[in-house]
Amino acid sequence: MAEREISQRKLARLVPCDDGFLSRVANDRKRPSPKLAARLDELLDAGGDLAALRPAVPSARGGGIGEEIEAMELARRVAASDVGDETLVALEMAVDELASAYALTPPPDLLSRIRRHLGYVSALMDVRMTLAERRRLTVIGGWLSLLAATCDIDLGENLVAAVRLRTAAQLAEHADHPEILAWTLETRAWQQLTDGNPREAVRLARGAQEVAPRTSSAFIQATAQEGRAWARLGAGPETRDALARVDRLVEPLAQPDRPEHHYRYDPTKREAYTATTLAWVGDPAAESYARGILARLERPSGPARPRRAASARLDLALALLAADQPGQAAHSALEAVQSGRLVPSHYWRVTQVITAADARDVPEAAELHEAYRELCAPSRQGPGPGIG
Repeated sequence: MAEREISQRKLARLVPCDDGFLSRVANDRKRPSPKLAARLDELLDAGGDLAALRPAVPSARGGGIGEEIEAMELARRVAASDVGDETLVALEMAVDELASAYALTPPPDLLSRIRRHLGYVSALMDVRMTLAERRRLTVIGGWLSLLAATCDIDLGENLVAAVRLRTAAQLAEHADHPEILAWTLETRAWQQLTDGNPREAVRLARGAQEVAPRTSSAFIQATAQEGRAWARLGAGPETRDALARVDRLVEPLAQPDRPEHHYRYDPTKREAYTATTLAWVGDPAAESYARGILARLERPSGPARPRRAASARLDLALALLAADQPGQAAHSALEAVQSGRLVPSHYWRVTQVITAADARDVPEAAELHEAYRELCAPSRQGPGPGIG
């Protein structure tokens, strides 16, 4: 920046990204995404040298977990501190990496990594530190507990998830961190949808909105979750009101630096949630939304969102059922099942398509049923949504 005579604030506007986040990247306190690294390299005319300095990302399948923890512990000891800024920064970066890996990593693999980091955070709680350091460590523990609970729900482990969510809420209260607290309520709302309790999901989603900072991703997500809950109740006006509120909240948002980050709202996610919500409430417009999402995700230059694409195929299947096209619905659901990207919290949508296709005696039903038995092998049955 100095060589190009460009200020940090101006560079942030050109990216565009948050000035504070760019400061943390410049001071090696945050890891830039590949897209941001390439953009900064381009704007600063660095010929690839700047982008090449981006630190490597740990394997999404859990390779090097022990080495990652060991490196943090070594940095703590070298700094001659009980905790210290270097260790906390490394853990904060790890939280961002894990939250960004969520969309692409099988839940069991990601959960293994999260649990190792939670163990390390738990061990650090026993050492001496300042009040400010303890608050940062508590916040880290809150995010990790929340993300672990989300993976548990994906896997159908709702009892374990409930315990982790209570822990995340307690840590959020200790750290006075309303955003984590709001996310725990939003995640509980989604869990209630998974368990087939949409009215309770409405209550929890509204509670999350009361707690969340109004400009936060948690507030937007809780509003979207309320809309999905109303849709499951068949409440058309309330569903569309929630969707309209989400539209107003998302309209001024710029694309986040790490759109794959589970706790940073990606404006393109609105389309996926709209497709799901309209499909559940039986609105024919869901078909065009779902097809549009699939077309965007399947472009060669499009973002890699395989789980979101599988979810969009299920949304399309439910929309096709509403349009009295059970054969096409079964085919779309079959593609989702065969993608290998479904998790137990998705299964209810497949069973709904199977039931409808069987009732109408369409030829595609048998193949879908067989693929579901072979590839999904659900350990539970329940009328609940999957993560979009």
